Amino acid sequence: MTEFKSVKDLARLRRLALASQGLLQKSPFGSGLVGARKAVSHLGYVQIDTISVVERAHHHVLHSRVPKFKPVMTNQLLLDGDVFEYWSHAAAFLPIGDFRFSLPYKNAIKSGQTHWYKEPDEKLMAELLARIAADGPLCSRNIDTKSSNNGAGWWNWKPAKKALEQLYMQGDLMVCNREGFQKFYDLTERVLPSHIDTTVPSMDEFSNHLLEQQLRCHGLVSLKGLTYLRRNTGVRKAMKNLVDERLAQGLLAQVTIPNGDVYVMAADALERRLPRLNNRLLILSPFDNSVIQRDRLKSLYQYDYQIECYVPEPKRQYGYFCLPLLFQGEFIGRMDCKAHRKERRLEIKSLYLELRNETQYFDDDLVIGAFVEAIKEFSQFQQCDSISLTAVEPKYLAQPLRNLFFQMNLG
Repeated sequence: MTEFKSVKDLARLRRLALASQGLLQKSPFGSGLVGARKAVSHLGYVQIDTISVVERAHHHVLHSRVPKFKPVMTNQLLLDGDVFEYWSHAAAFLPIGDFRFSLPYKNAIKSGQTHWYKEPDEKLMAELLARIAADGPLCSRNIDTKSSNNGAGWWNWKPAKKALEQLYMQGDLMVCNREGFQKFYDLTERVLPSHIDTTVPSMDEFSNHLLEQQLRCHGLVSLKGLTYLRRNTGVRKAMKNLVDERLAQGLLAQVTIPNGDVYVMAADALERRLPRLNNRLLILSPFDNSVIQRDRLKSLYQYDYQIECYVPEPKRQYGYFCLPLLFQGEFIGRMDCKAHRKERRLEIKSLYLELRNETQYFDDDLVIGAFVEAIKEFSQFQQCDSISLTAVEPKYLAQPLRNLFFQMNLG
């Protein structure tokens, strides 16, 4: 096991992690629809989220990595059969080529080995399947709000929605289209491209898939991170056995970082040529693949981050929906903001910049310039024409930022 004790060593590991996430290059996957397709394939999933104070997470994640990405492209990927919706550690878009790895969980739900809903309404589920088979895709808004079946194929909304979700989670239905946040469900055999492998993977195959995916998109991984939010003890045991086997074969290397946490990586990972750090500041989603594992984020970057939309307002420290800020390989702050779409105005409620940390001191002017360029692009992504700024820490940065916004005719 190699110990990484110096600041330089840790910076190298962080650079490997960020490069693996596609966050160091301007266009690591290409641009537009092609770039979005490659980004989802590389990352392994893009989390779907409903919060809309700024552009939704699944669009934001791709915007951070794919030049010329537009929000309509996620649904186009779905329509083109490049991705499918299902559960990763949360609702997500996943590469269609990974479909077979969704089958163990689907089969476990269908067999009752695990539950999505306890005591699902089998009769209602059969009725819904029959209707979709006969009439085509169905979404929840097609379901009447009447409290009883009137004989014309309409059902009470809440039980029917639960039945639809049960059918979806156990694999009988797939999402075939979206209109906003309305999902349209159709029979799996009508949605899934015919060339897709549907053989159920063994536990070893599934573990190998997870390991390869995590090494690809994170560069270095912990044993805990490899099975992030997966409570299946069989998967965890198989993963540990697989990691131990590859360490013994010399295919993986094991490193310890200054706080004592242990990570594994491909044996040749640090010999690979990595992109250089640049002066581009990135505004990331709270659900970005690079920050979603909060323990890993704190361990590797010493960045203590919590999304506070689920925290009671009096207990919030930074704001409802703070976005992590990444600059020169470090997470240097966070920003709570809201897109006022009718006004086409992006409101920065609070901006917190941490310009000094244990590894380096950031030049104020350099950070301000990088932030202004980033917020200009970010506001355009939100379809906002102006920016307002309420509070900044440290406070002395407020006036220079407001002056720059004014000069740009944005505030």
